[in-house]
Amino acid sequence: MDVIVTPTPRLEGDIQALSSKNYTTRYLLVAALANGTSTIHYPAHSEDSDAMRRCIRDLGAIIEEDDKKIVITGFGNHPKDIRELNVGNAGAVLRFLMAIASLCPDVTFVNTYPDSLGKRPHDDLIDSLQQLGVVIEHQEGKLPITIRGGQPKGGKITVSGNVSSQFLSALLFLTPMLEEDSEIEVLHDLKSKVVVGQTLEVLEQAGIIIHASEDLMHYKVPGRQHYQAKEYIVQGDYPGSAAVLAAAAVTNSDVKIHRLAENSKQGERAIVDVLRMMEVPLTHEHDIVHVQGNQRLKALEFDGDAATDAVLAMVAAAVFAEGTSRFYNVENLRYKECDRITDYLNELRKAGANVEERQAEIIVHGRPEGVEGGVEINAHYDHRVIMALSVVGLRAKAPLRIKDAHHVAKSYPIFFDHMKSIGAQIEWV
Repeated sequence: MDVIVTPTPRLEGDIQALSSKNYTTRYLLVAALANGTSTIHYPAHSEDSDAMRRCIRDLGAIIEEDDKKIVITGFGNHPKDIRELNVGNAGAVLRFLMAIASLCPDVTFVNTYPDSLGKRPHDDLIDSLQQLGVVIEHQEGKLPITIRGGQPKGGKITVSGNVSSQFLSALLFLTPMLEEDSEIEVLHDLKSKVVVGQTLEVLEQAGIIIHASEDLMHYKVPGRQHYQAKEYIVQGDYPGSAAVLAAAAVTNSDVKIHRLAENSKQGERAIVDVLRMMEVPLTHEHDIVHVQGNQRLKALEFDGDAATDAVLAMVAAAVFAEGTSRFYNVENLRYKECDRITDYLNELRKAGANVEERQAEIIVHGRPEGVEGGVEINAHYDHRVIMALSVVGLRAKAPLRIKDAHHVAKSYPIFFDHMKSIGAQIEWV
């Protein structure tokens, strides 16, 4: 399904931030890896978290849930012997479970999204798992991928960090359960260090001990550890909220988003700092971000590596800023559901934005007067692109039609409901 976003001069209202997808998927996994029963309060409901639910159930976890919580009885370090797993279009879920599947004798991850996740590379994780003695069949690093494991061995492991931090996180979930101690060395640069911090935070909450170097490039992991059954509370989600905050910033607005913790370790919390630097009137107190936008924004320069999943929303705001903005150190955006630099900027240009790309940079020449709009644009099946293009549509001079906008459900199924509740003129077609 498509959406048509009609120019909307004013947004007003209160919404509750969705629960964090990143934390939910990690809590689901550590609960499944525990012996005993864990409870997760306020879990996110999205295609990614639903994929993790489905897969850990297939691997032997027992799941019961109601509107406010999920109760999970885990399978510990003995996942069920299963032949096939379908992670849908969820890259993080695939990578985390490729590591856990190495405890199984023979599992194939199927390819149900050949034009999205099916195109993404996983060679770096495959190489690391092979160092543990796991046999892997793959298609040049891409799905379908068959893991022949059963008895992975610890020891010295290297992993590349310059495409995705998810490869490292996958190893951090697996290695504590191995019989041997492990040492993990990250090669090259490590992208999205903040997200690795979230993994380490969740592992610590689950009772796992990992000794990480200060720069997060070296790890000593004692083996023979056991995940503990615990209670977890999922915090509000900054990556999804970033698009709503950007929408409030580019319009005349009076919008509050609740449940956004001021001390959160989510890197995308930087959306608040970025909007402040753009001189957007806002406050952040008592876990509430209150934006009173006046359609006036200033350009800025920003290192996007620590806030990967908010960069597209920041760029959407910069489209209407006075001056030229530069978002740098963002090459890993190219390795997401689509190439979030080339593909996204091509669609922004169709809408009338003045943008340039470098290999690891996005440059935005702001147009405070607005953009033309009046076109159909392709979001490339990417939830972050869909949300960011919706922000641009609010300040276009004519409506934007966004193709396949239902893929927003990957992380934020009720994004358009929330946007309409604060006054955005959006309709499904």
